[in-house]
Amino acid sequence: MTKLAEIPGQIAAYLLQIEAVALRPKQPFTWTSGIKSPIYCDNRLTMSYPEIREYIAESFAAVIRDQYPDTEVIAGTATAGIPHAAWVAQKLNLPMAYIRDKAKGHGKENQIEGMIKPGQKVIVIEDLISTGGSSIKAALAIKDAGAVPQAVLAIFSYQLDKAVQAFSDAGIPLQTLSNYGALMDVALEQGVIQEDDVAALKAWREDPSSFGV
Repeated sequence: MTKLAEIPGQIAAYLLQIEAVALRPKQPFTWTSGIKSPIYCDNRLTMSYPEIREYIAESFAAVIRDQYPDTEVIAGTATAGIPHAAWVAQKLNLPMAYIRDKAKGHGKENQIEGMIKPGQKVIVIEDLISTGGSSIKAALAIKDAGAVPQAVLAIFSYQLDKAVQAFSDAGIPLQTLSNYGALMDVALEQGVIQEDDVAALKAWREDPSSFGV
């Protein structure tokens, strides 16, 4: 049985173990947007590790059983959320769908693939929350289809204020299995970072645009 209180630390440890996340406060990465960042995250790597992807799926399922027991459909975001949504739906014996970033330009021009019926309660599965834009867009697509997006659940969040505000403004609940704070705690405990790195890492979360400037 997965213990909810243990999930953030265990997920953080797994992500560090397989180098799905890397922390470089002294040699920051450059994101596509041009922002300098002391962290890089690629949760797609979790697909290649059966033990880890199983733990992630069971953690999602445990959260849903505990907090969203009336969920009727699991919906993954394209593309990274799709495999995790499939594993979670299988565990809960629920229908699964996925949401494209935008409607197809041909055929039925679907944005939602699979069946989501009006009135159904849906959980959206995502791999990573940075600014939150794509996840919110997926949840709103579900709302536009007449269904109820109960929450977005993600593996990891950078905990940026911009994302927190965006979800609040959209009226979409957000919950993540692990987060930036839990990762820093585990990384410090394991010696991946040192005490003198913590201030820089916290400064980035509070104001990403000025980091490294």
